[in-house]
Amino acid sequence: MFGGFGLYCNGVFFGIIADGSVYFKTNASTVEAYKERGMQPFKPSAKQTLKNYYEVPEEVLEDDEELAEWARYAGGDVP
Repeated sequence: MFGGFGLYCNGVFFGIIADGSVYFKTNASTVEAYKERGMQPFKPSAKQTLKNYYEVPEEVLEDDEELAEWARYAGGDVP
């Protein structure tokens, strides 16, 4: 489908692992946190961009508690 692995929790698709990067689903209330850190949307090919999945910042990936919080937001919890 997109050349990576899908992340699910309780039947909710919330993330993608592809080409050594992790991408979480975003919405109107979460996307700015990604953009403020200079993160880009997931591009499975040169012709396709999934604008609602953004790369998770490295500092978030390295902090277990913050990563869990961002994953909950990606799964639909409201920040």
